[in-house]
Amino acid sequence: MKMLKLNKNTTQNILDTLLQRSPNNYIQYEVVVDDILENVKRSGDLALTYYTNKFEGIELQPVEFLVTEKEFETAYEKISDGLLKIIRKSLANIQEYHQRQKQNSWFNSTEDGTILGQKITPLQRVGVYVPGGTAVYPSSVLMNIVPARVAGVPEIIMTTPCNNKGEVNPAVLVAAKEAGVTQIYKVGGAQAIGALAYGTKTIKKVDKIVGPGNMYVALAKKRIFGYSSIDSIAGPSEILILADKTANPTYIAADLLSQAEHDELASAILVTTDKMFGHKVSLEVDRLTEKMERADIIKKSLNNFGCILIAETMDDAIDAVNEIASEHLEIQTADPFKTMTKIKNAGAIFLGSYSCESLGDYFAGPNHILPTNGTAKFFSPLSVDDFVKKSSIIYYSEEALKNVYEDVAQFAHYEGLTAHENAARIRFEDK
Repeated sequence: MKMLKLNKNTTQNILDTLLQRSPNNYIQYEVVVDDILENVKRSGDLALTYYTNKFEGIELQPVEFLVTEKEFETAYEKISDGLLKIIRKSLANIQEYHQRQKQNSWFNSTEDGTILGQKITPLQRVGVYVPGGTAVYPSSVLMNIVPARVAGVPEIIMTTPCNNKGEVNPAVLVAAKEAGVTQIYKVGGAQAIGALAYGTKTIKKVDKIVGPGNMYVALAKKRIFGYSSIDSIAGPSEILILADKTANPTYIAADLLSQAEHDELASAILVTTDKMFGHKVSLEVDRLTEKMERADIIKKSLNNFGCILIAETMDDAIDAVNEIASEHLEIQTADPFKTMTKIKNAGAIFLGSYSCESLGDYFAGPNHILPTNGTAKFFSPLSVDDFVKKSSIIYYSEEALKNVYEDVAQFAHYEGLTAHENAARIRFEDK
């Protein structure tokens, strides 16, 4: 891995390089996505049939989009008992974690007859997108569906591409069934996002669309915002590790590779205050890479978006960490809990030598759908909050309004909104 001295220029260069991976920069694909979305909007199921044939190599009629109970049964028969047990253990951990995020409606009253509060209502219908192709992510299925189910969403509709035989990966189907999906449709790509956003005769329009996908999916989600809400426009995966010389270089290297293997656009960065330690990690990266099945992808990822930053002080290192605002942040220092108190920006924070990032991806419980490309400065992980909406509650008795109506009227008068002013005064002054 290339080694750089940490300063303002190198930090800025890294930020600029990482932002090049953002879907916002794939302008050349927007025309294609716009055409797909417009076709789905206009032709509905007919467009879905066309694109499924074009991209998946199978001609499905609309009635065949829906995954049947028989297909679920077959999926359970195909996966091993061991994998099913792991899915259920992971599901339990994810559910327990997200249960703690639930908020309740609340009300507060005063003696003069004022009641103020907040009403929490789950969304009625949400869409979950699950990628297909060579990648298989039953873990993402759990991470998307469980918080929606915990929030109380009645209808959870999932779309995912099928293969050229009309089949969906059995582990994906089992994970969705275990998590509580309502329906699954064999539709992928930008056309699936369009179907969820606009609705077709077969697929109902949803209130919100969540889940990762390729650049076409990301651009489609960006385009349909307003027809439906979305979680975020996710970019390629990334990890940043903050470590000192007390850390184990083999563990660090292994964790860097765990993200670099996602794809060629993935980012893996180490920030440390010890140059010799950085060299040890670099050697371990080279050694371990040769043992990995996806070594070619790892090498391209590390060459383009990987580096080791050498900082003069830990404070400088922490400043860089906060500026980069990585999706995954591992802290492997002598006192990781103390270091954590200085971290402001990160999607998920992993503390200590034995909290590997893959633990968070699959099993620990916190959501692995996280802000990327520096958006951890203002976005949060997917959570129960993403699947509810909040309504303000206001009640004033006659006595309560009488005590304050003059203040309301004068404020409205100052803004030149005389109808607002009148609405407050008319209840008391024209009687």
